[in-house]
Amino acid sequence: MKAFQLFKYNSTDIRLQKVEIDRPRIRPNEVLIEVKAAGVNPLDNLITRGEVKLVTPYRFPLTMGNECSGIVAETGPEVHDLSVGDRVFTRLPTDQIGAFAEYVAVPAVAVAHMPQGLDFIEAASIPLTALTAYQALELMAPKAGEHIFISGGSGGLGAMAVPLAKARGLVVYTNGNKASRERVLALGADRYLDYRQEDYLKELSPVDYVLDSVGGKELSKQIQLLKAGGMIVSLRGLPNGRFAKRFGLPWWKQSLFSLVAHRLDREARARNATYEFLFVEANGRQLTEVAHLIEKQGIRPSIDKVFAFEQANEALAKVAQGGSAGKVILSLANQ
Repeated sequence: MKAFQLFKYNSTDIRLQKVEIDRPRIRPNEVLIEVKAAGVNPLDNLITRGEVKLVTPYRFPLTMGNECSGIVAETGPEVHDLSVGDRVFTRLPTDQIGAFAEYVAVPAVAVAHMPQGLDFIEAASIPLTALTAYQALELMAPKAGEHIFISGGSGGLGAMAVPLAKARGLVVYTNGNKASRERVLALGADRYLDYRQEDYLKELSPVDYVLDSVGGKELSKQIQLLKAGGMIVSLRGLPNGRFAKRFGLPWWKQSLFSLVAHRLDREARARNATYEFLFVEANGRQLTEVAHLIEKQGIRPSIDKVFAFEQANEALAKVAQGGSAGKVILSLANQ
């Protein structure tokens, strides 16, 4: 079968190699999915550059791709909730990625039935961002009526994070490019800021929670937006000791990450707030809950551009450029 693989980390070249490999064999607790579409994410480029190797070290060659939709082609004898022919979607386990391929073997507990009414392209755009938002909100444990700022709400994350936050009864503020204002407000955002013209520190009162998808210098700025007792959950910041413990990493990594993220923890404590790092994990049960919410509220994912499977490297380059108004997808419809 055709697949796109990484053979070594490269901080300057994010291109993958197209290869022919054997179709994967499934274990008793797994299903084989015929991939119809795969989401392309900043995480894919972070992996290629070696920027998450301390969190999840990989062996090479590595078939890339963290999320997909498709049809169940085979089930293991221990699988009872999924059947051949089911239309499914999944965020692959962090140690078992491989969605940029014609087939992928996945533990059944990481798989959920696609939301009714969505096609494969739309479904492939959901798992990573939806689970990220879901798990961030679980970590925050917010109460209805509290306020959250979601950075970069015009992208793929915002398309899932905004409605999930609204479903919990939160007041949602976000920012992004001017062209996406009406689309994101239609998702339920209570206020949308043009990041080129409006400074959230000047425009907004302190909030209870921040979901950071930007990192870098912007992270410290977002910490300043927190109320006393608030929490910021970052997807692009530095992993800290609490994250390492939650993620089940060895003690030496817990100690290392505590040192690495000491400044961010200190900045949050100075505001009597909490800094947390999140690396989204596979979870079919949570994905099923997301699917039900999508069906109930009629949510339509935001798609920026669809590339043919052969154009995987062009898709990765598009994501690396930033500024996408929704998700970038690889389509395997004609494979």
